[in-house]
Amino acid sequence: MPLSLFAEDEPKDETPMRTSRRTALATTLAAASLAVLLSACGGPSAPQPGAAGSSDAAGGGSSTIPDTSALLSAVSEDATLAAMVPEAIASTKELKVGSNVQSAPNNFFAADGSTVIGSDHDIITAIGTKLGLAATYSNLDFGALITSLQSGRVDTTIAAMNDTATRQQSIDFVDYLTSGITLMVQKGNPAGITGPDTLCGKNIAVVTGTSQQTFAEDTSTKCVADGKAALNISVTDSDSQNQTQLRTGRIDAIVNDLPSAVYISKTTQDGNAFEVVPGDVIDGAPYGIGVNKDNPGLRDAMAKALDQLIEDGTYGKILDAWGISSGKVTSAVVNGGK
Repeated sequence: MPLSLFAEDEPKDETPMRTSRRTALATTLAAASLAVLLSACGGPSAPQPGAAGSSDAAGGGSSTIPDTSALLSAVSEDATLAAMVPEAIASTKELKVGSNVQSAPNNFFAADGSTVIGSDHDIITAIGTKLGLAATYSNLDFGALITSLQSGRVDTTIAAMNDTATRQQSIDFVDYLTSGITLMVQKGNPAGITGPDTLCGKNIAVVTGTSQQTFAEDTSTKCVADGKAALNISVTDSDSQNQTQLRTGRIDAIVNDLPSAVYISKTTQDGNAFEVVPGDVIDGAPYGIGVNKDNPGLRDAMAKALDQLIEDGTYGKILDAWGISSGKVTSAVVNGGK
């Protein structure tokens, strides 16, 4: 596991519900085309009314993001579960959530550049409601999420983070989705990348502290062991930086989560900028909601809340709305990653 994931450096100050002008602009353009992804992934084929939308600058049309407000409003507090929440958190009526708000469709900003939306946002909001808590977001670098959780700056994390045995040494997880990683290349695949075995000697970008970084480093080691050239790995703080590098030809591929890669390739420049390399998902594993190991009461309450949302259908409807129902789980599992 990369050392950067467990770095002892103080994480950057949280910037709740904020983003840079560049991120806001990129998200505005991306959010406008989300309906394309939903159609491609089996989600709603038509825009839903009442959602926050924006003009599709690239295509000249108009589209909207899925409106899940009524779905979330229908979720109610469960007194039994709320009683399981540690008093230090319950008394605040707030669930402080740390995330990396730049990964659509999981967590990203709406067209206003400040409102957090996405499938992860909806799931953690619904869980918080079940526990009598209002979820409030802090936008952090991915590599700062675990240290922020350990230091108590946030109560929980949700950021499409894989639950792994290595990470379980530092925090606990409540698994809420199954996904994997894939390779995204320029449209037309000029570098001729067809899978992991064709990455040797290629220029690759990953986000720091992620499973994608681990995969790239392990692949590079294997290339060298096989007498081939190592990967040239560019490690950045955000996926938007990697997209810029790929679009301008400075790298040959991005290693990314499958949902994000599909979303980006379908929506950027009307689908003419990137494409996903066909093939089986790489290193399929559960996404986990992170909880401090000193907070087993909160962990167990969140797991039971997720189970209730699965049972009553709310969870499935959230995944359907965002076009990621293929990753659904049938029950909340604690520390199920390997």
